[in-house]
Order: sequence, then structure tokens, then C-alpha cells
Amino acid sequence: MIRCLVVDDEPLALHILEDYIAKMPFLELVKSTTNPIEALQLVQAGGIDLVFLDVQMPELTGIQFLRIANGKTKVILTTAYPQYALEGYELDVIDYLLKPIAFDRFYKSVQKAQAIIQPTAKTETKQEQSASQNDFLSDFIFVKTEHKIQKVYLNDILFIEGLKDYISIFTPAERIITLQNMKKMEDALPEKHFIRVHKSYIVSINKIDSIERSRIFIGDKIIPVGDTYRDEFFKIIDGKNI
Repeated sequence: MIRCLVVDDEPLALHILEDYIAKMPFLELVKSTTNPIEALQLVQAGGIDLVFLDVQMPELTGIQFLRIANGKTKVILTTAYPQYALEGYELDVIDYLLKPIAFDRFYKSVQKAQAIIQPTAKTETKQEQSASQNDFLSDFIFVKTEHKIQKVYLNDILFIEGLKDYISIFTPAERIITLQNMKKMEDALPEKHFIRVHKSYIVSINKIDSIERSRIFIGDKIIPVGDTYRDEFFKIIDGKNI
């Protein structure tokens, strides 16, 4: 069993998470509390595997809690404010749940926690990883341009920008313009290698040079991370150990 602690200054938020935890057979709720100082004492005493931690609390913020706990337990942050996501991931949280928290999103988060705390999943061998990467290098799509149908290798794509009724595919060698919507293009790309980060941008994860707050740097291009996509983006980046 994964021993859990819920910390939130809103009683309603506590009740929702208590109900969700009760539905999961591998989670055991040790305590739920509105007092972050009491929760911190429990963590420091040991025996807590996972904390569902609110960010904004009057006595002690979730970020302050994380710094004091200093890795003694795993943490899933819960908050209504997405701007804290990057700082949370820098402090090695497992996930970042935005309120109101839907059960399906909670379920995915605790599955990730279970994989980290109780690692039983089969990991890819080096041979499987190499085969997967080789498949990606040789994969391609066809897009219709003004005068022809053009083959585009997925490994060449840096990012894709949507502009009204057409999209631009940027590669190191050229910009390819095609009449296609972003949703259709997003569905055509392997989610293991590409992620939508804004209503107007899809990026190749392999081509990201750096990330600064809510900005992605690919070469000399700066791509914004939209509020709607921020939580999922940083969760994937965290999973890549960047």
C-alpha cells in the first residue's frame, strides 16, 4: 500500500481527495488535514509515501513545504493556479493537478506515482529503445503544398505553427506551408515525439534546446506554452528527466 497524506486549507478539497483515494485499492489514507505544519511533522517522522499538497495555504505554502521536506516523501501538487507548475517540477514533484480535479486526471496521476514508488512496470531494453528511435528516424508524412504533395520526415520537423486556415512546418532546411488544421496534424504525429504546447504550436520534443518558465527555445525561435497546455507539457518534460 502507498501511505498517503492530504494537505489543503479547503475542507471541500480534502473531502474530494479523500473520496478519490478511497476508490484506489493501492492507496491508504493516513490523514487529511488543513494544517500544513502538522502535515510536515508527520512527513518528517517518516512513514508517508505520498502527499497531495495544496500550493496556496496561509501558514505554509506548498512550495515552502516542499523545500523543508527536502525529498522525504513524494508529492503531487494540487492547486487552482497553473503558474506554480514549473517551480513544482524543479522541486521534483510527481505531478501537478489543477482544481477542480477530475477523477480521471487523479487516476492518471496516482498511476504515475505508483510506478515511481512501487516500480513494477517492464522497462524497455536498449534494443527496443534503439528500434523505436530508428523507426522514428525513417517515419514520414505527406503534406499537400501549393504545387505538389511533399514527403516530410518526422525527424526533420522542429516545430509546427498554425496560422488561420493553414500551417507552417519548420525544418532546418525550409518552411513548408500546407492547407491543414492543427488538430488533424496533431492526430497524424506520434505523441511520443510531438506535443501541442499552444493553440498555434506543436513542437518536436527531441528538438527542444531549453525551457525558461513558459517559453520553449528551439534554435533562435521562442515558442510560448499556453495556459491550457502547460500542465500536460511539464508532466511530459518531467517524465523525460529533462
